[in-house]
Amino acid sequence: MKQSYTDYFRSIDTHSPISSEFRVRTLSGALISIFTLVLTIYLIGSEYTYNLTPTFLDHVHVMPQSPDGLEVEFDITFQHIPCALLATDANDPTGQSQSFHIDKNHRVWKHRLDKNGNTIGHKSRFELGGTLIHEDQLDSLKAAKESKDDNTDTNQQQQQQGEELDEADDEEDCGSCYGAGEEDECCNTCDDVKRAYRRKSWHVPDISKISQCAHMLRASNEEGEGCNVHGKIALSTGGGNLHFAPDRQWEKEGADKVQNPLGGLFLDLNSIIEMFNDAYEQFNVSHTVNKLTFGRSMPDEVRNSLNLTSQLDGVSRTVADGYGMFQYYLQVIPTKYQFLNGTSIETFQYSVTEHTRHVDPGSNRGLPGVFFFYEVSALHVEFEEYVRGYSHFFTGVCAAVGGAFTVMGMLDRKMFDLKSANSRTVGGGVLG
Repeated sequence: MKQSYTDYFRSIDTHSPISSEFRVRTLSGALISIFTLVLTIYLIGSEYTYNLTPTFLDHVHVMPQSPDGLEVEFDITFQHIPCALLATDANDPTGQSQSFHIDKNHRVWKHRLDKNGNTIGHKSRFELGGTLIHEDQLDSLKAAKESKDDNTDTNQQQQQQGEELDEADDEEDCGSCYGAGEEDECCNTCDDVKRAYRRKSWHVPDISKISQCAHMLRASNEEGEGCNVHGKIALSTGGGNLHFAPDRQWEKEGADKVQNPLGGLFLDLNSIIEMFNDAYEQFNVSHTVNKLTFGRSMPDEVRNSLNLTSQLDGVSRTVADGYGMFQYYLQVIPTKYQFLNGTSIETFQYSVTEHTRHVDPGSNRGLPGVFFFYEVSALHVEFEEYVRGYSHFFTGVCAAVGGAFTVMGMLDRKMFDLKSANSRTVGGGVLG
């Protein structure tokens, strides 16, 4: 009789079931079955996590070109330096001052701190530039004091507006630049006036006669205080340094009163050198780096998955005397993270080494300060999110589940054979 197609397909069945009357059910087999079920569920969950949860690939390559700019966000606390004595600036590798690119999104602020570290009053904009980092700069400062200020008469004609401001950052509608501004230029803050004078390379006059600076506090008013400096700036990717050092203007140039350099109101020519000798004792650069980051912030889940940390966040450094200079050398590495949806974040990581220098007066090794030297690496790191996909998932599930059932089945048969052998041995002994 000719075999039908149905019978033919039945003949190649390799998974023919066994009739229940031929099955032997045991307690050990039940326990192994339960364990196999639990193990199978665990393995399926593991395969799901491994194959369908986003992970990342990392690549390192040489950048074809440098990034457009380097955005830096920082928050640093100086426990023993009054805000009136502190200035910040940035230099390129040649030592020339580089622009901070200050705009609505990039500002630097200072906030006075009492001896317990609590903030005092309102924060105010930090004047940028005008730092003293080398002792030979004292000579140029002295020369500037001796030079004739062609704008003194103009400045003295201005009326000092005497109402002290509650917020140090309050602005006028269009304040005067006291002859240093361009046509129709407004100088609404004390920093704007100083910036206009610096642009023309003019000597800054007595700020007590500048209405925008009427609210400025002197160091004598901040004795025993500290200063918190925080903000966001944009620097050049060509390298350089960001530093915090004594203010070139200190008690604000232009006055002719003779007072104790750090305790009085103003400085005259003869007190400048004496002031800086005292500055070594007063300018204690002990500090805490609350935050220092480059570029855009990564989402917390990304930072945690990549174990990205800012190495200097929360770092405190203390100097026993006023003769200290802290130098941090940062290797900044451009980093890109690409998400599954095609969007990406470009930011920077950094590594750091640090050095503490002891600077004695007259040693020509520099003035006390905190310096962050940075260099942008030619290497570029890319992290790319990806998932292995469902094909990997189903392949892994089949392998895991099949392997679990096979191994547990072999274990069950082995245990059954051992039990049967023991039964025959016991039975033979009884019959004998």
